[in-house]
Amino acid sequence: MPQATDAVGARIKEIRALRGFSLRELSARAHVSPSMLSRIESGARTPSEQVIAAAARALSVSVTVLHGQPYIEQLRQDQLDRLIAPLANALDDWGIPPEDGDPPPRSAADLKQAITRVRELRAGSDYATLAEEAPALLAEISHAVWLASAPGRAREVAHWAQAEAALGAFSVAYKFGYMDLARLALSRMAMAAAQSGDPRQVAAERLKRAQLSAEGPALERGLRLVRQGLRDLEDDGSVPTRAMRGGLLLKGGQLSALLSGADESGEWFAEARGIAAEIGETSHYALAFGPTNVAQHEVAAAGDHDRHGAAVELAGRMRLPDGYSPARAGQFWIDYARSLALTARHEAALESLERARRVSPQQTRYHATTRATVGTLLRARSRPSDRLRQFAQWSGV
Repeated sequence: MPQATDAVGARIKEIRALRGFSLRELSARAHVSPSMLSRIESGARTPSEQVIAAAARALSVSVTVLHGQPYIEQLRQDQLDRLIAPLANALDDWGIPPEDGDPPPRSAADLKQAITRVRELRAGSDYATLAEEAPALLAEISHAVWLASAPGRAREVAHWAQAEAALGAFSVAYKFGYMDLARLALSRMAMAAAQSGDPRQVAAERLKRAQLSAEGPALERGLRLVRQGLRDLEDDGSVPTRAMRGGLLLKGGQLSALLSGADESGEWFAEARGIAAEIGETSHYALAFGPTNVAQHEVAAAGDHDRHGAAVELAGRMRLPDGYSPARAGQFWIDYARSLALTARHEAALESLERARRVSPQQTRYHATTRATVGTLLRARSRPSDRLRQFAQWSGV
C-alpha cells in the first residue's frame, strides 16, 4: 500500500505534468532543489510542510489538494462519515426561520452552558461527540437568534453562541479533512461574530481563517488576516484580549515561517513570547496560549524548515503543564515524533506517536503528519516491529 508521503509526491508529479512544468521549472518556481523534488515525487523523501506549501503555491493549488482526502476509509470504519451530512445541512439551514411547531430554545444561561461543552469537546479533541451534538445545537441557537430580533444584549448573546457553535463545526470539518465544509463554517461564524458584541470572537474567526490559509497560494492572505485581526483587536490590557492577540501572533509566525523562512517568523514569535511571559498559561476561548504554546509553535516551525535537530532539542526541553489542552498536547507529540523520526530516533518517534494517541486519539488518527511519520518509520526498517505495524494499521497507513 502506498504511504502518505508517496501519495503527496505522486500528486505533485501528476499536477506538475498537467501544468506542463519540467522538474527544473517547478524547482525554480518553488525554490526547492530538483534533486529534492525528484526524491519527493518518487516517495524516497518526506517533504516538510514548508516544501509542500511551496510546491502548492508553485502549482497554484491548495495544500489540501496535495494531501487529498486521506481519511475517508478510517471515517467509514469509525462510522464518522455519517456525521458530516447533518453538520453540512445545519450550516446550510443557517438563517432559515424556524417552523411553527419547533420547540422553543433553551434559556440564554443554558445555551451558554452548551457552548462551554462545545469548548471542552474542542479542547479535548473529541470531534466525534462534537459532530454528533453540533447540528441540533446550531438549529436551536438559530431559533434563539430569530426570537431575539430586537437590538440589544439578548441578541448579542444569541449571536455569540451561534458563532461559538459554528467554530465547533469548523473544528470537526477541519480535523476530518473536509476543507470546503470548514470554510462554510467559518463564513457562518464571521456573520455571527460581527453581531456578537465581542471583538475577541471576531479576532478568533480571523485566526481560524488564517489557519485555513496555510494552504499554498493563500499564505499571503493568511498573513493579511492576522495583521487585520491585530489591528482590529485593540489591546485593552485584559488577559483574554492579550491571549487572543498572542494567538494571532503565533499564527503570523507560523505562516511567515512557511512563506519566508525562520528569520521572518522570529519577530512574530518574540512578541508572542513577551506576552506569554507576562500573562502565563491561559485557555480563554478554548485557545491555549502561554509560554508552552509559544515554545510548541517554535518546535513546529523548526520542523517545517527541516531543522529537525533544532526541533528535537527545543522539544526535549519542554514540559507540558498539568491541565494542558489535550488537543495541543497531541499536536506537540505529533510534531516531536516527526522530527525524532527524521533524525533517526525511530523508537523515540514511535513512543511520541503513541503518547499522542493516548492523549488525543481522534486528532492523532486523522492527522497528515502522523501518516507521514509512520511512513518514514516503515521505510527505515526492512522488517517493522509488531508494535509499529499495529500503529500503522490503526492510523490507516
